Amino acid sequence: MGALQALAKIGEYIPSPPRPSRKPDLKWRLIYTLLALVIYYVLASTVVFPLVSVATQFQGFQLPALISVVFASARGTIAQLGIGPMVTAGLIIQILVGAKLIDLDLTLPADRKLFTQAEKGLGVIIAGVEAAGFSMAYGLPSLLTLAIFLQFMFGAIILMILDEAIQKGYGIGSGISLFILAGVARTIVWDMLAPVLAQGTDQYYGIFPYLAQAFTTGTVDMTRLLYGFNSAFYQATRQVVMPSLTGLITVFVLIAVLVYLQQMRVRVPIMTQRAPGIRTSVPLQFIYVTNIPILLVGIVLSDLILFNRLVTAYLSESAPWLAGALQTAINYLSPPRGLLSVMIDPLRALINSVIFVGLAILFGLMWVEIAGLSPSAYAENLIKSGLQMPGLRRNPKVLEMVLARYIYPLAILSSIIVAVIALTADIFGAFGTGTGILLAVGIVLQFYQQIAYERALEAYPLLKRLIGE
Repeated sequence: MGALQALAKIGEYIPSPPRPSRKPDLKWRLIYTLLALVIYYVLASTVVFPLVSVATQFQGFQLPALISVVFASARGTIAQLGIGPMVTAGLIIQILVGAKLIDLDLTLPADRKLFTQAEKGLGVIIAGVEAAGFSMAYGLPSLLTLAIFLQFMFGAIILMILDEAIQKGYGIGSGISLFILAGVARTIVWDMLAPVLAQGTDQYYGIFPYLAQAFTTGTVDMTRLLYGFNSAFYQATRQVVMPSLTGLITVFVLIAVLVYLQQMRVRVPIMTQRAPGIRTSVPLQFIYVTNIPILLVGIVLSDLILFNRLVTAYLSESAPWLAGALQTAINYLSPPRGLLSVMIDPLRALINSVIFVGLAILFGLMWVEIAGLSPSAYAENLIKSGLQMPGLRRNPKVLEMVLARYIYPLAILSSIIVAVIALTADIFGAFGTGTGILLAVGIVLQFYQQIAYERALEAYPLLKRLIGE
C-alpha cells in the first residue's frame, strides 16, 4: 500500500455526507450555507473545557492576527485549529499532484476519489499534530491536556464535514471560503463595534463606540485616531494597535482597489481553425495568482510558530539555539501592525517587507507551475480546444514561448501587488489584516458570481439542458 492509499484509508474513517440525489434549490442551499455559518460561529465562541474556568490563568499562546484570520481560528475555542489542517493538506496534495510526484489523473472518478480521501487523511494527521501542540501549550495535567486535544480535534473534524457537505452541493461555494469570510467579518465587526473598554484604558476598543465617547466627552485622542495607539493600553498589553480611523479608511480604500483589480483582464488574441477569419481573445486575470502566495506565506508562518512552541517546550535546554532561530524567523515573518510599529522598529519592518514580497513571488511562480497555470499547460489546452494565435504555427512550443511573455510577468507582478496590498493594510492598521481583506474580497466576488449563475439557471431552465445539468 502506497502513502497515498494509506492516507486515503485514514480519510475513510471521517464521516462523509452523501451526495444529494437531486441538487437542492438555491433557496435551500443558501439556508444550508447559513446553518453551516451558524455552526462555525458556535464552535468559534465555545471555549473548551477546562479553559472556561482557568482562562485567566492559562492563556496558551496567541497566534498573529494573520494566522487567526487566514485559518478562521479562535484561540481556546473548539475552532482553535480552524481550517488550517484542511487548507494545508489540500495544498500539499495538490502540489504533489501538480509536480507529478504523485501519478493521478483527476479527470478519472477513481483518482478524484483517491485524491479527496487522501486529502482528508492528511488533514486529520495535520490536525492531530496541531491539536497536540496547542493543547500542550497550556501546561495543564495530562488528563486535562487530553481533554483539550480531543475538543480541538472534534472542532477540526466538524469543519471538515461541513466543508465537504457544502462542496457536494448542499451549500454555496466551499466551506473553507465561507469560514475564512466569517473569520474576517467577525474581526472587522469587532474592531468597528466592540462596546468594551480596552484593557488598562478608559477608551472603548471599537472605533465607532470610541468616536461616540470622544465627541460626547470632548476628549479626542489624535494618536488613537491616527495610529490606534494609547500609552496606557501599550503598557498593559504590550500591543501598539487598537482600531483607528486610519485603519477604517484603509479598509474601504483597499476594498475599492481590490474590486477594481479583480475585474482587470489581460487579453491574449486567438483564433479558431474552423473559422480563421474570426478572431477573439482569451482573458487572463490580472491578479493571475489570486491570493495563493499570501496564503502559503501564512501556512509557513503558522507551521513555524507551532514548531517553535514544541521546541521551546521540549528542547529549550538541549537546543536553545533552535528555539532562538525559530523565534527570530517568526519575528521577521510577522507583518507589522500599525504605523507606530514601523516607527518603533523601521529596520524590522523593512526586512519583513522584503522577505514577505520575496516569498510571495517565489510561491506565486511555484503555484503557476504546479496548478496548471504555466505557459506549457495553457498552450496545451488551447491546442486541444482547436485554438491558436494569429500569425503563428500551430505548434505547442511556439505557442508556449509567446504565452510565457504574458504569464510569467503577470505572475510576478500580481504576486508583488497582493503582497504590497497586504503589507500596506497591516502598516495602516486595516481591520481584519491585509491578508484577510484580500481573501474576503475575492471570496465575496466568487459567492456573488456563483449566486448570479445559480439564479440564471433557475430563471431559464433551458440553460440547464444546454450545459448538461
